[in-house]
Amino acid sequence: MADENEPESYRHQRESFASWLLAQRNRGDWVDDLANAARADHTFPADGDAETVRAHLFTQQVDDDTFLAIDDAEAAWRSLTP
Repeated sequence: MADENEPESYRHQRESFASWLLAQRNRGDWVDDLANAARADHTFPADGDAETVRAHLFTQQVDDDTFLAIDDAEAAWRSLTP
């Protein structure tokens, strides 16, 4: 069993990027728009990592601004975890 005090262990406990995104509500920023779109998309990879989300968005043919917003959202998500 991994030591809970080790940084590597934290990565295994981290909420997935997609789960975090889906849970975002009433932030008053652009993440709300991404989260609302993700919740409306029944094929959204609900437990995926950022690359899985990007791959899904690529198949949905979203615009470049959406990919930039995902990059920013991923940075925000990463800043929340050790």
